[in-house]
This record gives sequence, structure tokens and C-alpha cells, in this order.
Amino acid sequence: MPAILLTAPAAEPVTLAMAKAHLRIGHGDDDQAITTLIAAARRVAEARTGLCFITQAWLCLFDAWPEDLTVRLPVAPLAAITEVAVFAADGAKAVLAPALYVADLASRPPRLAPVNGVWPSPGRALNGIGITVTAGFGAAPESVPEPLRQAVLLLVAHWYAHRGDEAAPQVPASVMALLAPYRAVRP
Repeated sequence: MPAILLTAPAAEPVTLAMAKAHLRIGHGDDDQAITTLIAAARRVAEARTGLCFITQAWLCLFDAWPEDLTVRLPVAPLAAITEVAVFAADGAKAVLAPALYVADLASRPPRLAPVNGVWPSPGRALNGIGITVTAGFGAAPESVPEPLRQAVLLLVAHWYAHRGDEAAPQVPASVMALLAPYRAVRP
């Protein structure tokens, strides 16, 4: 079940000004490098937690519906289900009416189930189902929980201080401690 990023976040959970203040940098010489570190730190933190921090759109593809009919989506927190579609053998897309399914956006992973207990069968064997979603805590940095933003800042500071130092650990324990409460717990 691949998940394809359709629309990247329009902002980062930490602004350049916030990172520079945290790093105690008053000049603009390293602005591009710091901006790159912020994006990289966000992606690492998102990967470690399994969460999307800033609003982004994803396409989740499935070959078939699960046997128990409950689709578990690989991105969270889910803000909205934009589209549920099945594809015919010739590639034609049939969009399902929202009245045909119910979404549980609060669970982790988010879930989707048919209202009448039946999903329409896809016509192709691979990636026959496409579910487009909007995920993230919100569009602004302030929407992201403060511990996650702090983890991004600490990781940016660590990488900035250890540029070119291959002996330095990639993710400090302090960052992992801030991310730990947000990691998905497997049943």
C-alpha cells in the first residue's frame, strides 16, 4: 500500500527566524543551510512518529479492500478524506459518494469502512483503489504540538553544530525523548 505525497506542506513547523533564535545566529550567511536543515529535521521527525506535522495531501493506494472491510490509512493525523475511488481495468476512475463510507479520523491509524458493508470491486489487480486524504495538525507552525516543534529545533541545532562530523550520532536522545510520546503504539 504505497502512499504518495501529492501536496507538500506549504510551511515548516519551525520558521527560519525561530531556528536562528534557537541557534543564536544574527547573520544571514547560513539561512539557506538552516532552511534545508529545518525541512530535513521535519521529515526525520515525521518518519520517526508516523505523523504529518503541517497540512499535506496524500494518495493512498491499495490493491484490494481488506477482508474485514476496514481500511487502515498510513497517514495521520487525518484532517479529511478528499476522495475514495476505484479503478476499472481500463484505468477509468469511479469516485465513491461520501455517503457510502464512514471515516474515523480520530483513530491511529485512521480508518475507513463502508456504510452498507460492501465496497465496490476494483477492476485492476494492482493499485485498484485510491484514497486521497488531507493530513497534518494544521497549516501554521503553531498548529504543531510544541514538543514536536522543539524536537525539530534540537535536531536542527545538532546537525548545524556537527556539519561534516560523521562521528556525531544522527538523532540525539533528547530528540527521541520528545518524539517518543507521539510514536504509534502497535497492538
